[in-house]
Amino acid sequence: MPIDPYILLLLATVGLAALLPARGTTAEVASGASTAAIALLFFLYGARLSTREALDGLRHWRLHVTVLACTFAVFPLLGLAARGLVPVILTHPLYQGLLFLTLVPSTVQSSIAFTSMARGNVPAAICAGSFSSLVGIIATPLLAASLLGGSGGGFSADSLVRIVLQLLVPFLAGQLLRRWIGGFVTRHKKVLGLVDRGSILLVVYTAFSQGMVQGIWHQVSPLRLGGLLAVEAVILAVMLLLTWYGGKALGFGREDRITLQFAGSKKSLAAGLPMASVLFGVHASLAVLPLMLFHQMQLMVCAVIAKRRSRDPGATGVSAPEPAAGSRTAVGTGTRSG
Repeated sequence: MPIDPYILLLLATVGLAALLPARGTTAEVASGASTAAIALLFFLYGARLSTREALDGLRHWRLHVTVLACTFAVFPLLGLAARGLVPVILTHPLYQGLLFLTLVPSTVQSSIAFTSMARGNVPAAICAGSFSSLVGIIATPLLAASLLGGSGGGFSADSLVRIVLQLLVPFLAGQLLRRWIGGFVTRHKKVLGLVDRGSILLVVYTAFSQGMVQGIWHQVSPLRLGGLLAVEAVILAVMLLLTWYGGKALGFGREDRITLQFAGSKKSLAAGLPMASVLFGVHASLAVLPLMLFHQMQLMVCAVIAKRRSRDPGATGVSAPEPAAGSRTAVGTGTRSG
């Protein structure tokens, strides 16, 4: 089972923030740099994301609507149900982070990778991840405003303004300029990928430094962390089972069910971390902790499932799309990073 090296970097960044948190003038500089890094991240997301690729997938609309329903409806319902675990198993701040986890969009790269490994419908996975990212730019802040409100999570009406200025405006700028800079972004994908990851590390360092200065980490005990992991394991198991057997009940073929399972059961660390920083402010460190843990958990579990799916008797050597009953197969040829 894979241990994501980037998770190790994130944990090292958290450790650095615990030992050497940014204070005073250094904290102000780090906060300003973090704000700029978030804007750069979403500008690059917009420049990379092919709107046409996402919209092409609408021809396989039943599958993509189902993925979106899992991501932005079923997941949040599970998050709301976990409210009953406060304060016995989860503290209120940890619950806020868990609920936020259920609101972020699906992953792109890992959904495609696991779908390919399991010999599923790869073009549909590309479209599903791209479309989820597009929808998430608007849906995640709106859901957060509706479900989180101002109840201790640091979310306020001002957060919507920050979302527009720090996330939506740079994203739209990247989309508008994609025609001219898309080729450059594609050619320098590896270098810009390092910029992405470095920016997220800066965001995490700033958030956890603020948490250390505010003393909010005294609210977390090993027992609470164990409870959080158990709750996340249950949520992931429910989503994996629901997407697989629900896809069968909806009449999707094997390849489409694989796409549904991997795209509909995941949450994006890359999109969620900067969003949490904008939405939660000084409370962001506790808000992103559930997402970081869930990210590693989903990678480990889905890697095992993908390997087993690849050995299914019905698996073919080529991941050719298989249309669901009453729907048409998605057509997608591009790739998407980020």
